[in-house]
Amino acid sequence: MIAPRQMLRLWQIHSVMRRHGLGELLGERAWRVGLKSRYAGEQRIGQRIRMALEELGPVFVKFGQALSTRPDLLPPEIAGELAKLQDQVPPFSGEQAIVELERAYGRPLQEVFADFDPIPLASASIAQVHVARLHPAEGEAQGMEVAVKVLRPNVRAQIHRDVDLMFAIARVAQKLLKEGARLRPVEVIAEYEKVIFDELDMLREAANAAQLRRNWLGSDLIYHPAVFFDLCRQNVMVSERIYGLAVDDVEALRAANVSFKALAERGVEIFFKQTFRDNFFHADMHPGNIFVDPADPEKPRYIGVDFGIVGTLTESDQRYLAQNFVAFFHRDYKRVAELHIESGWVPPETRVEEFEGAIRSVCEPIFNKPLKDISFGLVLVRLFQTARRFRMEVQPQLVLLQKTLLNIEGLGRQLYPDLDLWETAKPIMDDWARKHMGPRAVIDEFVRHAPTLVDALPEIISAIKRRAQPEADVAAATRAEIAELQRLHRRQNWVVAGASALISASVVWAAAGTGASVLLGVPLPAVLLGVAGAGCLLKGLRP
Repeated sequence: MIAPRQMLRLWQIHSVMRRHGLGELLGERAWRVGLKSRYAGEQRIGQRIRMALEELGPVFVKFGQALSTRPDLLPPEIAGELAKLQDQVPPFSGEQAIVELERAYGRPLQEVFADFDPIPLASASIAQVHVARLHPAEGEAQGMEVAVKVLRPNVRAQIHRDVDLMFAIARVAQKLLKEGARLRPVEVIAEYEKVIFDELDMLREAANAAQLRRNWLGSDLIYHPAVFFDLCRQNVMVSERIYGLAVDDVEALRAANVSFKALAERGVEIFFKQTFRDNFFHADMHPGNIFVDPADPEKPRYIGVDFGIVGTLTESDQRYLAQNFVAFFHRDYKRVAELHIESGWVPPETRVEEFEGAIRSVCEPIFNKPLKDISFGLVLVRLFQTARRFRMEVQPQLVLLQKTLLNIEGLGRQLYPDLDLWETAKPIMDDWARKHMGPRAVIDEFVRHAPTLVDALPEIISAIKRRAQPEADVAAATRAEIAELQRLHRRQNWVVAGASALISASVVWAAAGTGASVLLGVPLPAVLLGVAGAGCLLKGLRP
């Protein structure tokens, strides 16, 4: 049920929308009856939408930010206004910022910073950023310039209020809608709740920034500013001030002779490497958080800021997604269908051939086309129809990744509409497949789990002894004991088979002549036996 306070909030949302002349977005034809808008004749629709979202608070501003990254799906006037939500949300006063900072540090601000600008450099839904200067170290003429990010006052309570409302609506929808169980709205909101409340912790954001910086230190693709942990608090983050061109400032980028093709391709490369190489990706990549260093126009380097939202995947989700991408880029739609069934994303009774045909009908028409020739709105509609037909469940843990991918695709469309997304991403995923699905990957996995073999040997020997016990004793055993014996027996068989194959591989390698076929300097039969042996051992050693 929706509580009275939540009903009141719904009425407030409804009132704000109507007051800004947005009754038509609520499905009202005759919104003129009752409360009239004082804006309808004064501002354009995009400006009214932006102002309404700002008035409704952080959760709605975040929604507007997400929409702003897809100008291909919105009229230009609306997309342009929503883009202002990325870093031009009305700020709170500099005096209030100083109060918040002195409360966080427990001392006067002049003791922390040599200089502090009360006029914010940027202001967004959760926090705003001020420029400051550190006290000079010994021997320095002046201190380093830093960016001070401070949380908005009372923002946590505002977000709590609206997330609670979203949960209430999701619970009702899950019960009443026929598609409720498949769409899993409550779990989706739970995932969103985790993400947005993590964003309110500046210490967590500082740690995210440090991790991303460590992952990409020395790269010419992207730069992440250094963080000053001794000046960070739960509601304050202090980092190196960066200088660059806004990624959506096309005129400035053009004046700097930046290669838009290289910029778009490098953006795609960063996303796929963050996701599948590092399993740690920046999940709020709207233009307000991305700048460009044009020092080398043919190889422009990205600069990332605002690390409140990052994403990771479980090992199984990452593997299934990567295999899906690899199969998709090779147009192996049957494998895509099989992976969806294996992962449980569609019911196990789904017919592979039928699902394969449905996927092909959606994906094949968009292959090898530049972004400007692809209607992703139509593709999404067809994908949703396919998902509904095959009872594909929404995967809440992947929503953040899907949002980020849409942001990246939207950014690529703005920078270089002729970008071939598939050809740019395909080599990256093929490289991932070689490293994680080939013989070398199996051997690396075996080496990583080798210590477990030593630990498991006593248990395996014990199991062998128990197998030799009299039948009467086995008959007296409990079902649980019998099941455990069977499990250990299977593990023993896999370990024995694996050890035998590895020994055979060694013999073959030693006996191979100079004319034998080789792979990476090793005789091919030995490679095959070694891979099979390592695989068997791993299967036997895993619980």
